[in-house]
Formats: sequence, C-alpha cells, structure tokens
Amino acid sequence: MNPSLLAWLLVAISVIAEVVGTVALKYSDGFSRLLPSGAAAACYALAIWLMAVAMRQLDMGITYAVWAASGTAATALVGIAFFGEHMGTVKALGLVCVAAGVVMLNLGGQR
Repeated sequence: MNPSLLAWLLVAISVIAEVVGTVALKYSDGFSRLLPSGAAAACYALAIWLMAVAMRQLDMGITYAVWAASGTAATALVGIAFFGEHMGTVKALGLVCVAAGVVMLNLGGQR
C-alpha cells in the first residue's frame, strides 16, 4: 500500500478515535465516572499517537487541519444525530466553512 495513503487512513482512524473520545467525555460527567473518563483518555491518546505516526509521511500543517476540521464536523454531526442538538442555519454554515477551509488549505499547498 502507498505510504501516503496508509498515513491518511491513520488520520481517518485518528479522527474516529477523537470523536469517540469526545462522546465518552460527554458521558464522563466532568470526569466523575470512571469508565467513560478512562475511555475518553484512551481514545484521545490513541488519536494523538495515530496522528504522530501519520505525520512521518504527511506535512504537519495540512494533516492537522484535516484532522481538526474532520473531528469538529463529525462531532457536530454526532451531536445532531444522537444527542438531539439542533442543526440550525449558523451550525450548517459553520460546517460548510470548516469544509471550505480544508479545501482552501489543500489548494494552497499545491504547486
């Protein structure tokens, strides 16, 4: 498998780990519940480790931008889908801006 493709796969798995960690954080009740607190910490540690491994092959700036934007958008969508959070025009516009920002960063890095 292409090393760059494998690195992007690690970034995708890292995003999933970060989103799962954020959901666990919601259930941790301010770190007062042991199992969700431990799950949040473990997921965040996994996400950071996978990012570190991926950045052996990928540029830091674009990799982190894609990771942060994807995690932010995915977490917002999980909140809407599973926790009854309201989408609203402002949140929808925010998600569009996140996606547009990542696209612009990718275009800016091409020569």
